[in-house]
Amino acid sequence: MSQSHAPYYFVPEPSRYPIFGSVALLLMGMGAACWMNGVNAGPYMVAGGFAILIYMLFGWFGQVVGESEGGKYNQRVDVSFRWSMGWFIFSEVMFFAAFFGALFYVRVLSVPDLAGLESRTLLWNGFTPAWPSAGPGFSEAFTPMGAWGIPAINTLLLLTSGATLTWAHWGLVNGNRGQLKLGLLLTILLGAVFLCLQVYEYVHAYHELNLKLTTGIYGSTFFMLTGFHGFHVTLGATMLIVILCRVMRGHFTADHHFAFEAVAWYWHFVDVVWLGLFVVVYWL
Repeated sequence: MSQSHAPYYFVPEPSRYPIFGSVALLLMGMGAACWMNGVNAGPYMVAGGFAILIYMLFGWFGQVVGESEGGKYNQRVDVSFRWSMGWFIFSEVMFFAAFFGALFYVRVLSVPDLAGLESRTLLWNGFTPAWPSAGPGFSEAFTPMGAWGIPAINTLLLLTSGATLTWAHWGLVNGNRGQLKLGLLLTILLGAVFLCLQVYEYVHAYHELNLKLTTGIYGSTFFMLTGFHGFHVTLGATMLIVILCRVMRGHFTADHHFAFEAVAWYWHFVDVVWLGLFVVVYWL
């Protein structure tokens, strides 16, 4: 009987890696608290936590890859992986929904409501019920980030990266390993260019537009939304690099490649979130 139709469900042996992950998170959390309070050991604790976390990631994911390539996962395990990845992406959707919700509340409800106060002396000098608004206590002028230029270029880059990743998937399904490798490489390069342009955009915002994280509600929502999205692009690009390394080692077949599909789902999710950001944060 083939492995894919085996009647059992693979149960892995007890793993030591969860305790390493817990220790890593504890060290990073305690180290960050110490660092922010001026304790000299803080940076070293954070660095140690990151080192343990990297060890855990390499060890645990390496074990899972070995089990997968060893034929231990059947169709039932594959279904559980798909549900797990689906719920993970759903949690990410809710994460961004909270920030989009905060932006909606400020723009559509809070700022217009402030205009309805009988006496604007309760507010700050020069208040106008229009977006963008820095909020109270911020007297310096700033320039909002425009939609055209780097944001539009980054939108084109991410949309193109989604196409190149789909093209790579077609290569995998059709047994064209060259197309698979080239598509993955192009996707990674496009993601890297996106991140470089975003760094340039942030430097431009800080030094030329006077737009900072401390620029009231506009600055905080702008940098929180775009910054967390940039973090997700970094994470997605890292996963794509891992997938490319596995492809170079001969992993994945036309009917056994869920790790590739999972990363593709995540990357397309990142693309969709950026489209929402471009429209709501930059354009409107």
